[in-house]
Amino acid sequence: MNFKKNVAWPSLLASALMMVSLTVNAQQSIQPSPAGFDQVQVSIPRGKIDTITYASATVGNDRKALVYTPPGFSPKKKYPVLYLLHGIGGDEKEWLNGGQPQVIMDNLYAQGKAQPMIIVMPNGRAMKDDRPTGNIMAADKVAAFATFEKDLLNDLIPFVERKYPAMKDREHRAIAGLSMGGGQSLNFGLGNLDKFAWVGGFSSAPNTRKPEELVPDPQVAKKQLKLLWISCGASDGLLSFSNRTHEYLEKNGVPHIYYIEPGVHDFKVWKDGLYNFSQLIFKPVDPALFSTASTSNSGQ
Repeated sequence: MNFKKNVAWPSLLASALMMVSLTVNAQQSIQPSPAGFDQVQVSIPRGKIDTITYASATVGNDRKALVYTPPGFSPKKKYPVLYLLHGIGGDEKEWLNGGQPQVIMDNLYAQGKAQPMIIVMPNGRAMKDDRPTGNIMAADKVAAFATFEKDLLNDLIPFVERKYPAMKDREHRAIAGLSMGGGQSLNFGLGNLDKFAWVGGFSSAPNTRKPEELVPDPQVAKKQLKLLWISCGASDGLLSFSNRTHEYLEKNGVPHIYYIEPGVHDFKVWKDGLYNFSQLIFKPVDPALFSTASTSNSGQ
């Protein structure tokens, strides 16, 4: 994929400046994850994962979430926060068990490729018995994923911002997820642009609202979004849900990154989504990456 334009410079100085520019752009281009990106590197600093328990007025009981804090975490500093959501068959431990986000992030920090951030991995099934047991497609369990929007906004986020040194403005709050969690992220993020400026959906599931419901006012979305990321595997049976969102956004001129890679509905694709999305958030994004300028369709 090439997101850069070739420009001829008349002088040596200009050529040097161009090389600097190309280096910056190359660092922000969307690339397949390199070998070893999700493998533990024993010689680098590591972050920490804690389990938190918060009172949910929405559900009516205490609920659990996992929190990753980056290497060198200090309670005296302020950090942006990414809320990272799981799929329909998982819980707060799905990302940890299947995607090892702490390993991906530790490696990125060691390479200076990501902004230090807190990552919160909640249980997106907002009901008293939120375990992924029995019929995970039961109506009450599916409905609980929609209820989580209220739990997230009214219970979890306030708790996190009391317990951790988290920045509390929308510009420093992101939401992303896989499959059912991808649909939640698009629904909740785009539905609450006063709360989130960075939104990502990885292989978003059929719970994703129709595009005209997700973004009823494209002009408002254009002004408020810092980054909207949509990715999916080219052979994923749910690709149509990502594609219809992309087509609507493109038609209405809403900048976003649409990244399709070889793959199916699995953690290979979702880890790639986290690897790339996490490098882009909480810092300026190269406009050349947005699909209104250039769309990444690798694998198709």
